[in-house]
Amino acid sequence: MESKKNDADLKSSKSGIPPVKYDKISPMVPVGLTNMSNLGSKPLSPAMPAAQPLPQQAIDFDKIKAKLENLKKSIIKKYSFTVALGLLPGPASPLFEEDEAIPKEVADTKPLYLMMIIPEEHYKNIPKIKPEIIKFVKETGENIWVFIKTPVDLWNYGLDSKFEFIDAISGCFPLHDNGFLGALRVANIHKSLVLRKFEKYVASYFIAGSLVRGTAGKDSDVDVFVVIDDTDVKRMPRLELLEKLRGIIYDYIREATALAGVKNILNVQVSLLTDFWQRVRDVEPVAFTFIRDGIPFYDRGTFIPWKLLLKMGRIKPSPEAIDLYMKQGEQTEDFVKRRLIDAMVDTYYGVVTPTQAMVMLAGEGPEVPKNLASQVRSIFVEREKIMSEKDLKTLEKAVYLFKQYEYGKLKNFSGKEVDQFVTEARAYNKMLATLRKKIEKKMQEKTTAEVYGEVFNLLKTFFGNKPEKELVKDFEGKMVKKGKVSPRFIKILKELVSLKDKIKSGKLSQKEVDNTKKDAMELLNSLTEYAQRMDLVSAEKGTMQIIYSGNRKAELVLMGKINFLIEGKDIRKISDGKLVPSTREEFEKALAENKGALNTSISGEVFSILEKELGKFEIVM
Repeated sequence: MESKKNDADLKSSKSGIPPVKYDKISPMVPVGLTNMSNLGSKPLSPAMPAAQPLPQQAIDFDKIKAKLENLKKSIIKKYSFTVALGLLPGPASPLFEEDEAIPKEVADTKPLYLMMIIPEEHYKNIPKIKPEIIKFVKETGENIWVFIKTPVDLWNYGLDSKFEFIDAISGCFPLHDNGFLGALRVANIHKSLVLRKFEKYVASYFIAGSLVRGTAGKDSDVDVFVVIDDTDVKRMPRLELLEKLRGIIYDYIREATALAGVKNILNVQVSLLTDFWQRVRDVEPVAFTFIRDGIPFYDRGTFIPWKLLLKMGRIKPSPEAIDLYMKQGEQTEDFVKRRLIDAMVDTYYGVVTPTQAMVMLAGEGPEVPKNLASQVRSIFVEREKIMSEKDLKTLEKAVYLFKQYEYGKLKNFSGKEVDQFVTEARAYNKMLATLRKKIEKKMQEKTTAEVYGEVFNLLKTFFGNKPEKELVKDFEGKMVKKGKVSPRFIKILKELVSLKDKIKSGKLSQKEVDNTKKDAMELLNSLTEYAQRMDLVSAEKGTMQIIYSGNRKAELVLMGKINFLIEGKDIRKISDGKLVPSTREEFEKALAENKGALNTSISGEVFSILEKELGKFEIVM
């Protein structure tokens, strides 16, 4: 039977058994879970025997998976406290048969071994539980042998240096798991990866935390500690060795997590043996906790003796360590005082920085903090009248407190004062959020009014002091339609007119204002350029518009002897039968000499010259 078929059956199954990748040789062994999973390969742990063939029942796993699912449901229904149910990998069978003294006649039948893990508090009920489990097993009609263990039994394997048993249990095919097997699996895979890479450097690999205490859940962190033996390092500095191995060990975290297929975060701490031993001698709290609660997954005779010495009371803190920890207690008050002052400083910046932002929003450059309060009063309280003196007091208080702190006069700031200051700062920032909307609206109104005024004042110089609607109508009829300005400017002008009404409604965004202002400035530039041409040339007589090369437009100014062609900022003159470049100064000089008088007649020679220079053209009077 091929493993591909088994994989497909499992993935499509609705049995509830977790999908697991399988080894090509046997569908019963999850790939990568332990060294026993890598059949035919070198064991990852020196304590593990070479892989053995699986029992015959494993080959027909797809035929019994429904029975296993029913068995799981029966057990969980009867004993809901069950921590985990799993089938032991085949290569582990000899280990448990010898350790559990399984009768030879039973072992020869090659049973499947079911591992049931229950909470420690139910240990005394195992004699009552086991007959019920055996009854459920018999109902399946399969050759299954049951082991019932508690987590403490598993940890005893580690304390007895039977690490291969923990390897085997972590490699179980899970029928049910509340997170225990998954956490065990990710730690054991990580250990195997580390040992395979540099076993000779690892003195101990042990686990602690919630998993050992029995409080772990499906998503609980898994805390492990790796102790690196640096006592025989000759060619490399100790710290260099630590950093090199630490980097590789941390890299294996991602790989182990992916192989285990769990959500648990693997927290790994790495320490040199010499450093860790010093921490143990000083009974440093973290090291003490790991030694007291930790369970070895691998040990070369360091961790377990430490644990035994600790239990015997032989590991005691040195006088220096006691003094150090006592000093920590004496310094507590100073630490708290400093952190309360730090909280005041953080709150100060939480008041001052956004206030400076509001000043910038109002179009002003913010003052240094010590002068900020007076600037805010001048702008927002007195000029804009959008902030009250009461609101300003929080800013003044913040600046005052920081000054006292800078001058070394503020020695204490109580927790009650911190709470009060934070509350005031929170209210102040809430006020600033409202203030921002008011400032933005005022700035929008101001910007719009300025641009509107500039545009319509310029239009009045062209068309006279008329109402808004008439000016817009004249602009469209006399300038846009006659091609004196771009057609898109009429749309911009109308948008500028409608902008005022939108601002009053409060539904206008700053982006809309900025875009309209940008377009309006382009309109202003075009009108200003046109006005400059109007200053040079009277639009009443003596001029005509020339359209050539499709849509290029120029003004022909008639002065008699010398005539000028003006196109935007480009000025040319018709002289000696040619169209040559000229300047504004030359044009103004000719206009002055002509005393502002323009001709109303034109000779055919001028048209001939223009046609020669410009090509075909049209005249608009």
